[in-house]
Amino acid sequence: MSSPSKTLRASVAQTACCQYDLEKTLDKLEQFTLLAKERDNSQLVVFPEGIVGGYPKRSTFGAVVGERSPEGREEFLRYWNAAIDVPGPAITRIEEISRKTDVFLVVGVIERGGGTLYCTVIMIDPTEGYVGKHRKLMPTASERLIWGQGDGSTLPVLERSFRSASEQCFTTKLSATICWENYMPLLRYYYYSQGTQIYCAPTVDARPVWQHSMKHIALEGRCFVLSACQFAQEKDYPSDHPVADPNARNAENVMIAGGSVIISPLGETLAGPLLDAEGVLTAELDLNDCVRGKFDLDVTGHYARPDVFGFTANVR
Repeated sequence: MSSPSKTLRASVAQTACCQYDLEKTLDKLEQFTLLAKERDNSQLVVFPEGIVGGYPKRSTFGAVVGERSPEGREEFLRYWNAAIDVPGPAITRIEEISRKTDVFLVVGVIERGGGTLYCTVIMIDPTEGYVGKHRKLMPTASERLIWGQGDGSTLPVLERSFRSASEQCFTTKLSATICWENYMPLLRYYYYSQGTQIYCAPTVDARPVWQHSMKHIALEGRCFVLSACQFAQEKDYPSDHPVADPNARNAENVMIAGGSVIISPLGETLAGPLLDAEGVLTAELDLNDCVRGKFDLDVTGHYARPDVFGFTANVR
């Protein structure tokens, strides 16, 4: 007796924020969603960290230890104004994109929470609309100056329904972990313990070593890893934004080089990595591969050794 089909088509979109311009950025998000749907028949699209609101690569916000400048406060004000409320009008627009295309969206945004900003991922269902968010638990290095820390209240592992090409309906579990959060072993373990099968990893890390990390996570969790990285050039930032060489400004100079990729539960690269260009990568995910992989490695099951190790998570 054959197993029920549990396949879906999923994409990662490699693109960037448009000069902190919300409307232009949402237009681009719609353009890439339509491309994934119309060209590749995608049912799920993952967008990079901070595509809505922007990732302020090379910004210092005028800060040194013990001192902040008035110019840095003005830069933070501009960045705060580029961020969005969750929920809010921008979420409503993204819900419309999801509904119109019938695509589940996982999108990196910069979220306003009062006077604090958070690096957040939102999850949008084509039928139900906004269904969840994850705030980055640990901003990296200088990111801690501009972003607050998330907590255990935004660690969703969502169970959603999809249809296979043979029209069989099935459910899958998906989660989102942002950039260097993926180096937090206990956060990964928490998501594995909740049964994540589609492990979304929005990022701005374009280093070649990132590919090794994504393969390791797929193998460790026996899950599909969908890593969407920004590809950004100087033209994607405001004209006065800091750059590597102020004396050699050029609209085409690369700020973030990409590297989006889709990995299978046994560590096979299904699509990518895509480098030095915008684009959409798509792969067919057979969710039964997650179970096939756990035949010999289930890190929260027969490989867990709860008689030796313990694990708790402060979620609420």
